[in-house]
Amino acid sequence: MYIYNMDMKELSKIVKSRRKELGITQADAAGMCGVGNRFLSELENGKESLHIGKVLHVLAMLGIDIALNTRG
Repeated sequence: MYIYNMDMKELSKIVKSRRKELGITQADAAGMCGVGNRFLSELENGKESLHIGKVLHVLAMLGIDIALNTRG
């Protein structure tokens, strides 16, 4: 999937979809990723001010790859 100019709402949908695809609860995913339930809930709800390091860690643990490209 390629999304240009992704925002937190799009990212949150991808995280939630992947978690459901894996068949695990938010609590199970949080435990697996080493983050709190609240953090994962906020990520899945598109909170803008989350710690980027934790977000990247959750993505990696859920098997979600991201690619960055420069424009122009």
